[in-house]
Amino acid sequence: MNMQNLMAQAQRMQREITQKKEELEQMKFTGKSEWVEVTYNGAKELQDIKIIKEGTIDEDDKDILTDMIIIATKDAYIQINKAMTEKLGPYAGALDGLM
Repeated sequence: MNMQNLMAQAQRMQREITQKKEELEQMKFTGKSEWVEVTYNGAKELQDIKIIKEGTIDEDDKDILTDMIIIATKDAYIQINKAMTEKLGPYAGALDGLM
């Protein structure tokens, strides 16, 4: 393969990765726990937090609420990482530090 073909292939691959990354960034991911829903975009930016627990949250529930936010956030991140792997396929490992 000559250098010109190699460069064209690399540019095509870069365009494909950029397009797939932009598509991923536009997607929304909702993580849930028993008390909380969090929504992130594919760039892992927090978009929304909703407290879905019925009733009031008293002083003793603050630690539980914190745990519920963490659980919901981890759920959203798992979804984002799965979508990134599916969308970017073989490129995902090379982009870990960039996203």
